[in-house]
Amino acid sequence: MRRNERPDGDDVTTLHPAGELHGSRALRDVFQVAAGRLADAGVPDPQVDAELLLGHLRGLSRGEVQVGVIRGDELSADEAAAFDDLVARRAAREPLQHITGVAYFRHLELAVGPGVFVPRPETESVAQFAIDALRAAPVPEPIGVDLGTGSGAIALAMATEVPHARIHAAENSPYAFVWTKENARRIGADNLRLVFADLAVAFPELDGTVDVVISNPPYVPDDAIPRDPEVRLHDPHAALYGGPDGLDVVRELSHVGMRLLRPGGLLVIEHGELQGRAIRDLLTAAGWRAAATHPDLTLRDRTTTAIRP
Repeated sequence: MRRNERPDGDDVTTLHPAGELHGSRALRDVFQVAAGRLADAGVPDPQVDAELLLGHLRGLSRGEVQVGVIRGDELSADEAAAFDDLVARRAAREPLQHITGVAYFRHLELAVGPGVFVPRPETESVAQFAIDALRAAPVPEPIGVDLGTGSGAIALAMATEVPHARIHAAENSPYAFVWTKENARRIGADNLRLVFADLAVAFPELDGTVDVVISNPPYVPDDAIPRDPEVRLHDPHAALYGGPDGLDVVRELSHVGMRLLRPGGLLVIEHGELQGRAIRDLLTAAGWRAAATHPDLTLRDRTTTAIRP
C-alpha cells in the first residue's frame, strides 16, 4: 500500500490502480492479495505461484515463504512494489519460469526463457523410460540420444542419472540452443555431447550403435489452438506444431531411430494424450516391434515406446 499524508498530517492508505495493495509491509496481506489476483486471472495454482514469486524475490524456498507468512514477517515498500510487478506479469499469463528464469525437472534446476520450450513435469516420466533402458543396457557405456533437446532437460537427466552412459543431444533452433549450452555449462555433465543439427541428419557416426533414442517432438496439429496462454503466447511455435495431424516429426523419428539404434534398442517418444494409437500404428507399419503406449502420473497417455528389430 502506498501511504500519503493528508494536509492535516493523518496517514491514508491508497490502492494501486490495478486494485492490489501496493507497498504493504505485512507479508500476509501482500501474499493474500497476490494469490487472489492470480486466481482472478485464471492461473491454475495461484497460491503456489504467489509463493514461488515471493520466494524468487527474496531468495527463499516455498517453505521459508510459508513460515514468513505465519510468523508475520514484513516487506519493505520497495519489496512490495517489486513483488507487485512480478504478480502483474504472471497475471498477464507470462510463464512463471520466464519470470523466475528457472524450470525444475527431476533433480535439475534449468535456466529457461523466451525462445526455448519450458520442460513440463509430465516429461519427467517420459525420461524415466530412457533412464531405465540405459541402466539395463548390456554394455559398460550405453549410448543415449535426445533429439530436439531444447533446454537440455531430458539429455541432462540421462547424463547425470546414468553417469556411465554417453549421451548425445541435438537441437536445431539457434534460440533454444543458447539455453541448451547454458544448462550444460551450469550442470557440467562431462558425458554429454551437444550438437547444433536437425534431428533428421544428426549423429551419422552413431548409426547402429545407440541403445536409446528419445524425443519430445512438436506434436500439436497445425490447426489446433493450445488452451493455455502460457503455451499459446510464449512457447516457440517450432516446438509445438507438428504438421496437419501433429505427427510429421514422429514419422521422421521413426526413420532416424531405425538408423541410429542397434537391434533391440529402444525408441521413446512423448506425445499428446489422444495420439498413442496413431503412433503405435505408424511405428508398427514401419517395422518396429512391441510398440506400447504408457500413461503419465495423471493417467493420460504420454509416452510410446518401441523396440528396434
